Amino acid sequence: MTHPFDLAAAQDLDAILREAARAEILPRFRRLAQGAVRTKSGPQDLVTDADEAAERQITAALEARFPGCLVIGEEAAERDPALLDRLEAAELAFVVDPVDGTSNFAAGLPLFGVMAAAIRHGEIIGAAIHDPMGDDTALAVRGQGAWIADATGQRTAELRVAEAKPVAEMAAAISWRYLAPAMKASVVPRMTAFASVVSFRCAAHEYRAAAAGHLDMLFYNRLMPWDHAPGWLLHQEAGGFSAQFDASPYRPASRSGGLIMAPNRAAWEAAREALLGGYEP
Repeated sequence: MTHPFDLAAAQDLDAILREAARAEILPRFRRLAQGAVRTKSGPQDLVTDADEAAERQITAALEARFPGCLVIGEEAAERDPALLDRLEAAELAFVVDPVDGTSNFAAGLPLFGVMAAAIRHGEIIGAAIHDPMGDDTALAVRGQGAWIADATGQRTAELRVAEAKPVAEMAAAISWRYLAPAMKASVVPRMTAFASVVSFRCAAHEYRAAAAGHLDMLFYNRLMPWDHAPGWLLHQEAGGFSAQFDASPYRPASRSGGLIMAPNRAAWEAAREALLGGYEP
């Protein structure tokens, strides 16, 4: 089984996400029926009928377009965590977050996205982050850049990270929810080193903003592949630098540690020092 992930494949991935958004997500936005929102691990970890229906449609479409591929959706992995053990060895796999920002979606806030990444033998080779509300998609192909495709699929803008700047001038998105208590106590007071700190509760839009140069630094520590593999490639192909907290390269099979994204290595090191200092995660 050989599936080159090229520009045509990226366009097909875009179309698959768009169709699922139009068929299963947007018709339910601000129209979720009673009982259509459920909790998973806790009150802030939600799943809706839209997540499940969109994932089913995306999975079927990917399996039809890329025969023999492995599809690991967030909700499927919730039911069968062993799926993640197959990711590193798969010749072609897709990780899918059918509704990233489910809490926003369930609250009627128009800040959510649909994400997918193509992975070959543990290497991320393609990515798509679709914004159903804006009806456009941020796309990336390894070695071929990152761009925005409009509602017709046309390539309308190239993505480029911001110029590197001092920490005191950086706009940062920092997710501290899953930090261990000791680390949280160390990191949270240090956030004032940045010019501004936001959390969209939606990695899809944080990654898009960073790849477009609107955010300077991203900080995450819960590394599920559907949350970060698409955005990692988008940021990388837009010229950015990323590494885990210990400076090791990110791989989609990584599930421990954390991830920092910045415009270049020097900015990454400055951001890491500002947030983690001498703390060793």
